[in-house]
Amino acid sequence: MTSSSGQTPAPSAKPRPPAPLRRLTARGRDESHRVASPLELLFDLCFVVAVAQAGVQLVHAVAEGHAAGGVLNYAMVFFAIWWAWMNFTWFASAYDNDDALYRVVTLVQIAGVLVLAAGIARAFTEHDFLLVWLGYVIMRLAMAGQWLRAAASASGEERTTALRYACGVLTCQVGWLGLVLLPEPARPWLFLVMVVVELCVPVFAEMHHQTSWHPHHIAERYGLFTIIVLGETIAAATVAVKSAVDDHDALTELLPIAAGGLLIVFSAWWIYFVVPIHGHLRSRGRAFVWGYGHYLVFTSAAAIGAGLEVAVEQAVGAAHLSTLAASAAVTLPTALYLLTVWALHSRHFKVGLAQQLVLPVTALLVICCTALGDWAVLAAGLVCSAAVVTGVVLTARTAGRERAANPAGVAG
Repeated sequence: MTSSSGQTPAPSAKPRPPAPLRRLTARGRDESHRVASPLELLFDLCFVVAVAQAGVQLVHAVAEGHAAGGVLNYAMVFFAIWWAWMNFTWFASAYDNDDALYRVVTLVQIAGVLVLAAGIARAFTEHDFLLVWLGYVIMRLAMAGQWLRAAASASGEERTTALRYACGVLTCQVGWLGLVLLPEPARPWLFLVMVVVELCVPVFAEMHHQTSWHPHHIAERYGLFTIIVLGETIAAATVAVKSAVDDHDALTELLPIAAGGLLIVFSAWWIYFVVPIHGHLRSRGRAFVWGYGHYLVFTSAAAIGAGLEVAVEQAVGAAHLSTLAASAAVTLPTALYLLTVWALHSRHFKVGLAQQLVLPVTALLVICCTALGDWAVLAAGLVCSAAVVTGVVLTARTAGRERAANPAGVAG
């Protein structure tokens, strides 16, 4: 297990054995060796099951020529997955005491996401969001219970913050009921309204008191989830290629897609983890922008895998769409991923105009690769790889100039 800085964290010097019941008090932001717990890793793995289901349904929708509706349903379902995951992640960073009750409530949240995952197919094909809504409610009620427990152990402004979180979470569930009761044309508008309301809950709750989340722990949690999503992308593309080869013997058509997809995913990993982002997460404003912005990081990373599956199906004649559309299913989420990671991560650590332009220019070139037809995915992969090489070279040159300009400082 690695952190966002690329270093393997040292084991905790004081492991916390589970206790039957403890007060749910805030943890310190200056704890050393703060790493993800086994329960958090299980939480992530179960949530990626829902991500995979959303990706499968997106593939079917795009391959059948219903890209607009598929993308809309994908955005709605993914928001429910991401928002529940994110809320737990930041809460756990501040309040995880690992006692029996905390574990049980967290397992309830895991059960909720599995219910949600079971309803994703019906949401896409029949526009029936009942199971998705039910799974989300289970997760959110459990989350509200965690906040109420934290409020019972706190006082003053910290107690107010916890109560605001609990009340905000519970209130939002009433609004989400509209996904089940309202007519279908009104649901996208309800979704937009409820997204704004949900995003405002943490801002309102932490108006006067900031929860004691741990910057290094948060960076690691986001990094681990990014790795899991990228891994799911590789797995999905691998299954698609295997099925196509077995059924159609189309290895020649699929090799460029497989090679390009692998280069894209490898580059996506490299670009995300090349900077130690935890040092940037020191203020509430930065944390909100960074945390919220990962909706686009996660959705685009998962959509790359779906796009690779679409490209494979189109290459073997199993998808009802053009080569241009199949290529765009890969290049557009790849470009979005590059731009979002640059905006959230890389630009804070780039020195000079040349370094700053690498990822935005790469995103533009990836979009241009869409017009290359059967070679679009391979070209996009090569462009992403070139961006990684360029970034490494420019960083090395900058470091060399700094050493030359300040040899005494380097020696010291």
